[in-house]
Amino acid sequence: MFPRVSRRSTVSQICYAILVLITTFFVAISCIFLLSQAARTAPNRSFVKNINAVVIGAAYVILLVLSLAFCLKRRIAVHRRLQRISKTFRTLGKNDVPDSVFLYMQQEYARACLIAYESRPKEGFQEGWGRPGSKYAGLRFRTSLLDSVRTIDKLAHLVIPRHPPLRPHARMLHHFRFILPLLSRDEDGLTPLHYYDSAIQLARHSSREPIEQAYVIGIRAAKEIETM
Repeated sequence: MFPRVSRRSTVSQICYAILVLITTFFVAISCIFLLSQAARTAPNRSFVKNINAVVIGAAYVILLVLSLAFCLKRRIAVHRRLQRISKTFRTLGKNDVPDSVFLYMQQEYARACLIAYESRPKEGFQEGWGRPGSKYAGLRFRTSLLDSVRTIDKLAHLVIPRHPPLRPHARMLHHFRFILPLLSRDEDGLTPLHYYDSAIQLARHSSREPIEQAYVIGIRAAKEIETM
């Protein structure tokens, strides 16, 4: 972005310099032609005692002085205006600008805040992720379920120091078989490890992302295993 702005500034300065040179050239040519015309039409055909040449020369000298004065005035005005700009960051207050400008700034700020708030996703849904506004917002279900395996494995080694090391594709029922007797069973005769194993298998091998219901069942089973 900055190199592009720098190139534009350089091109603008070059074009301005070319315009000044062309203008100066044509003004000088016109001055020479007018002075030569004044000398040719004079009775003595000379610049001596030639009032027309004096008037033409004076007119061009006045034009040069006025042009230089105008350019100098503009440069000084721009320099003074830039000097009045604060070089330190400062929040504008109501007394720093006219009331109409301050009211306009307030309206634009409120409008921008309202647009930003209304643009936030509310009903959006992405498969495998928590819904915006829910307690699972910004959470990917597959990653969270697979990360919980290492946590439970570390806790299992604290309970059973000789617990086998974790293998990448091992079933949870097989890997945590030694802690299975420590878990309570529900009315169907299933332990939290059974539900957890199903959720992990789904997260590992399913081509589709886990839904929120499957994640809730799996992570709830993981919490029950951690707090056994």
